[in-house]
Amino acid sequence: MNRSQREAAARQIMERTPPPVPPELYAEVVRRGGRILRRRTAAVRLMWLLLFAATVAFVVWALMARPWVEPPSETTPPLTGW
Repeated sequence: MNRSQREAAARQIMERTPPPVPPELYAEVVRRGGRILRRRTAAVRLMWLLLFAATVAFVVWALMARPWVEPPSETTPPLTGW
């Protein structure tokens, strides 16, 4: 089958009228679509909640641990008795 024959076959397929969709299928598709949208919405909300919880946990840790403060030197003894 050469290119022109394939193009002609593809054109014939695309120009055909689509087969009729059974009416009871519409209700099933709408129900499934609604379920998918609810699941996606719940997943997005859960991700935002997890991001917020991780941010709060990081802020609390940073305030308690103070990683930006240099730890005291432990290599030299303290100077006493001057």
